[in-house]
Amino acid sequence: MLVSLALLLLGALAAVAAPGLMARAPWPDREPVVALWVWQCVVAGVLVSFALSMTFSAAAAWQAVRGHVFAPAPHGVVEAYALGAYGPWSAVIAVLLALGGVWSGAMLVREIHRAGRRRRRRRAELLARSPLMPGEEPGDGRLVVLEGERPGAWWLPGPAPQLVVTTAALDRLKGRQLDAVLAHEQGHAQARHDWLLHCSGALANGFPQIPVFAAFRDEMHRLVELAADDVASRRFGRLTVALALVELNEDRGVFGPGPASGAHVPLRVDRLLAPTQRLSAGHRLGLTAAAALVPAVPLVVAFVPGLRALG
Repeated sequence: MLVSLALLLLGALAAVAAPGLMARAPWPDREPVVALWVWQCVVAGVLVSFALSMTFSAAAAWQAVRGHVFAPAPHGVVEAYALGAYGPWSAVIAVLLALGGVWSGAMLVREIHRAGRRRRRRRAELLARSPLMPGEEPGDGRLVVLEGERPGAWWLPGPAPQLVVTTAALDRLKGRQLDAVLAHEQGHAQARHDWLLHCSGALANGFPQIPVFAAFRDEMHRLVELAADDVASRRFGRLTVALALVELNEDRGVFGPGPASGAHVPLRVDRLLAPTQRLSAGHRLGLTAAAALVPAVPLVVAFVPGLRALG
């Protein structure tokens, strides 16, 4: 069996089929944290498949690579992979996949660089609108109150994450509603959702033709909000979080007819107000364990010929 081709086809199949399977699953909205984990495992499985395919293709194409990959392996293991039968296309596949890996790394670096520039620009704007008091250093306060006519609350990621809330939000939100909004933003900061958004954005921007990467980016933006809603709901109740979302967004036109930039907000409110139907602990654990096995599948495919030779 040509292991490299099998791994390539496995990665391609997962990249095409996974978005549809996840879209039809009924549980991700109820269990956003589990869904985040499943998506990460699926994408990791695709990337591991391509990386292993590149490795075996390069080993078949060049003796120098083969010597490093199979250096500690007995001669029978090398023969079990039948690298000599791969044909001239092995070098082409290895080069293309290697270029894809380099491109992925470049896209991630670019995404992180752009996010850093956006973060520095927003911090500079924040400092201009909310100057430091005498003796105060940047990053000393985790909560910044900003003068503003529009209610809003957000977090600025970085080494010292900061929560920002406008004075309009303070005027509009009542009691526990403000605490719920701050808990939502703290949920983002504690889970470092910014890194998920960076990685998913880099893959989607670098490979827009691959369905799983575009779906990964879109689902990360949606699921991190649901996960943060759940963090706030556990402390202050689902009704309180839903009312806070309405208060923050009712002036933005997201609840009326027609498209709006915050079109996902009504869906979040409906989810919070709907009867809770959580998965059982056993089902949740089963999904988590099954997702963890996804990246192991290409490893099993890669090592089966060698294990057979040793056996």
